[in-house]
Amino acid sequence: MRGRYALFGIAALVAFVAISAHAFEVAVEAESGVLTEPMVVGQPADAAAMGGPEPGPASGSGFVWGPGAPLLGDPTDHMGGVALSVTVPAAGTYAIWGLVAAWDGNSDSFWVKVDGADPDEQPQETQNTHFRWGVEQGNDWHWDRINQWLDGGTFEREWELPGGAITLHILTRETACMLDYVLVTDNLSEDPADITFATPAAVEAKGKLATTWAEMRR
Repeated sequence: MRGRYALFGIAALVAFVAISAHAFEVAVEAESGVLTEPMVVGQPADAAAMGGPEPGPASGSGFVWGPGAPLLGDPTDHMGGVALSVTVPAAGTYAIWGLVAAWDGNSDSFWVKVDGADPDEQPQETQNTHFRWGVEQGNDWHWDRINQWLDGGTFEREWELPGGAITLHILTRETACMLDYVLVTDNLSEDPADITFATPAAVEAKGKLATTWAEMRR
């Protein structure tokens, strides 16, 4: 495993930073941000209670989602989300990933906006597909790079970010779409196996400090 991981926080794990010759990665717990209902912190058993498959253990105090059963024409489309503060080391081009679980075609999307790097609008109001993230479906936790799910196709997003603190908004679009972690990196690879960050849930599940999420997927 390349890079070194530094723990920030006093009582609980909030963020890991990995720096190597090849890439910078910083990951934050999704529930560490400022939540606006109906997005709330959930637990794997909450997902099962809604009638879907229960994902594996979530890291930290849980994951974030708009709770409910998948529903076409979801009423949460216009409400709620989480605002996350992330610090990047220098101005440059970055990709953003999420550690997600999504059951089906009615529970597999968020809206995503980065203050200062995206147009100044509220995508839940404008329904601008520039901000729409079509989440890769899967019943257990997996890394998915944030994309633009446009009517003409789906394309991986990149952001030109300034150095320092940024605010990232993950906004509800469909109920039952689950988000455990957000990761910002200057590695623009589209392969999840190139992510070196290891979640605490992955480490606990394998009982090894050197386990990466990519290894967990094998």
